[in-house]
Amino acid sequence: MSGRDCDLAIVGGGLAGGLIALAVTQMRPETTVRLIEAGPALGGHHRWSWFASDLSSDGEALMARLPGARWDDGYDVRFPGFKRHVETPYRSLASQDFASALASLLPEGSIVVNSRAAALDAAGVSLADGRRIEAGAVVDCRGFEPTRHLAGGWQVFLGRYLRTERPHGVTRPLIMDATVGQNDRFRFAYVLPLDDRELLLEDTYYQSEPLLDRDALERRLDRYAGRKRWSGSIVATESGELPVITGGDFEAWQQSRRIDGVARAGTDAGFLHPLTGYSVPFAVETALAIARQANLPGPQLAAMLEQRARAHWDATRYYRRLGSMLLGAAKPRRRWKMFARFYRLPTPLIERFYAAQSTRADRLRILCGKPPVSPVRAIRALATARPALVEA
Repeated sequence: MSGRDCDLAIVGGGLAGGLIALAVTQMRPETTVRLIEAGPALGGHHRWSWFASDLSSDGEALMARLPGARWDDGYDVRFPGFKRHVETPYRSLASQDFASALASLLPEGSIVVNSRAAALDAAGVSLADGRRIEAGAVVDCRGFEPTRHLAGGWQVFLGRYLRTERPHGVTRPLIMDATVGQNDRFRFAYVLPLDDRELLLEDTYYQSEPLLDRDALERRLDRYAGRKRWSGSIVATESGELPVITGGDFEAWQQSRRIDGVARAGTDAGFLHPLTGYSVPFAVETALAIARQANLPGPQLAAMLEQRARAHWDATRYYRRLGSMLLGAAKPRRRWKMFARFYRLPTPLIERFYAAQSTRADRLRILCGKPPVSPVRAIRALATARPALVEA
């Protein structure tokens, strides 16, 4: 490692970058890592959730190193006239727990915070404060940026952590409550019981622009908590905009982000579910793939990850088409019917869907029967380009 500060420099200390650092440290302890984050702490201010069925056994082993909430008895969904308990175990991880765990699991000196990267190249990272970190390979894990090369919409949410005055009585996650007013878009509430007195409440909706009306969402959360008779103190809030990708020019998108010899991972490299915006299973598998190939020179590592991203894009075309029908064919107030119909299907099919591993039979099953949208509107939606995923 003569002349280098590390073997692998990872730029971006979010989920993707942190998992890569963890996987490499666990599987290749001889490899020195620098995890570089622009903010004051790893992970930002987020909560990541996933289904236990999303992960391989190796993925489960990696995530088991991190503390998180577990609901082994599954989760609930609710729609007008229909509710269901799904037996699939559910998991969740808070960013502050993620950061604390990485601080204890990674070797001393591996984490570099408050350090914005000014430039990346195949031999290292130049920081905004003038420092330089020389590396054998560099992985860019900075988060998703709006782009004119992709089309679709956004899943926008506002969440609040509520410490209730008395036990709230919720025993398992309610990941989709679409009995709330739809407000001319597909909208649902999300409820996560973190202990017997703390809840995460989120108001989530799908729309064409990444616009979050915070005041309106605060009022909706107030009304929802009031209907449930949950009162108490708001401990913290979080918000976000997840891309719903329905199409685009993958090659142009990759070219616009490419830096010669620098590998790319995370959502801005394409490793996400195009319909849900979920990224945990793809971040986990990408981290494991990098750890298995951590001895590759930077340009070869970059080529390997770009090939994986291309394969993922090709494999998820079906979900992009479903997104086009959701956003373009279903009338906004009736979009919930697509999900209500979906949740009447067998549990294994639902599990494979969220993991982006739907079989051919699954795909036919999802589309067969009486469609929740007009076939004419569905065909028109598939033939019509959605707006570009650019900042509003």
